[in-house]
Amino acid sequence: MRALFVFATLALGSASTLAQAQNQGTKRPAADSARDTAQLSRELAQQRAAGEKYLPDAEQFTFGDRTIQAGTRVDGPIAVAHGNLDVFGTVNGDVVALGGDVRVHKGARVTGDAWAAAGKVLIEGGSVDGGKRSIEGAPTIVSAAQPRHPLTTWDSIKLVLGWFALFAIIGIGVMIFTEANLDGVVIALERGFARSFWIGLAGEVLILPALLVLVVALAITILGVLLIPFAIVAYVIAAAGLLTLGFLAVARLTGRAITSDRGTTTPRGVHVRALMIGLIVFGAIWMLAASFTWSPVFGAILRAVAIAITWVAATVGLGATIISRAGTQRAGAIGSRTSTDELAWQTPTPVTGVAASSRRPVSSAR
Repeated sequence: MRALFVFATLALGSASTLAQAQNQGTKRPAADSARDTAQLSRELAQQRAAGEKYLPDAEQFTFGDRTIQAGTRVDGPIAVAHGNLDVFGTVNGDVVALGGDVRVHKGARVTGDAWAAAGKVLIEGGSVDGGKRSIEGAPTIVSAAQPRHPLTTWDSIKLVLGWFALFAIIGIGVMIFTEANLDGVVIALERGFARSFWIGLAGEVLILPALLVLVVALAITILGVLLIPFAIVAYVIAAAGLLTLGFLAVARLTGRAITSDRGTTTPRGVHVRALMIGLIVFGAIWMLAASFTWSPVFGAILRAVAIAITWVAATVGLGATIISRAGTQRAGAIGSRTSTDELAWQTPTPVTGVAASSRRPVSSAR
């Protein structure tokens, strides 16, 4: 702010200039302003080398839009970058815009030249005593972009830990609120791994066409058109939920295969431990890949292996979720109901210990 005030005092040099402080360009942080000024200096050097000898120095530019109010008189040059210059009053000197337009409105006057690069000089009722020049093909002045640094090994490790924590929290929530659904998906996995994979692969292929069909079906009616945004959001959430449920089922099945029931007293405890161990297994694969981020070749190979394993697990889990209808249809349910019906004819034994006898109904043909 202090540098901006000094610049305004030196450039305008009168008490009336202080009234125009509100017309200065957009203020920026000191680091950004210094970087922009350095880039602007290079661009101005290129323009001078191309023959534009009378351009102001970079320190005389302001960044962003600027307006010279009606009824005011300021001394030039007035130069802006990254924005438009609107003149409603009088400028004693040149006006310059880099990366924007110079607009001289009705009643305004510029006693010098009007020059615009990557923009236009627009006379909208005002007057320019000097020359007018627009260079629309000139490159727009842009800030020097900060290069994106690749993830370090520690950054990759933190990313893996964050995803593990997220899936662990979701898994515990699923075990608390919808454990029965997770059991149904696990049963579907146990009954057919290959079948689950191919159905999951088909589901991944059809996920976007199914969304398109849903949108087209809703677009038939006016009410349906209004519901399209909500339907898309619900569809995406449902698809993500199915993928997550399937992956958690695969993780639990993986953990169950490498652990035992020793040390647990409840079936839920067994399932929770299996789920956590399965998530640790998948997390360890990604952690190994993250540990070799420093190696471009070996790290890329490990990441490819981790992606392939995770994709197979997610695909198989999605297929099992589809087969079990998100765990609501469990294998063996019909058989259990049939066996119960077969024993329904028996009479319960009384508390006193006296066995009650009954005859099993037998259908006879007359």
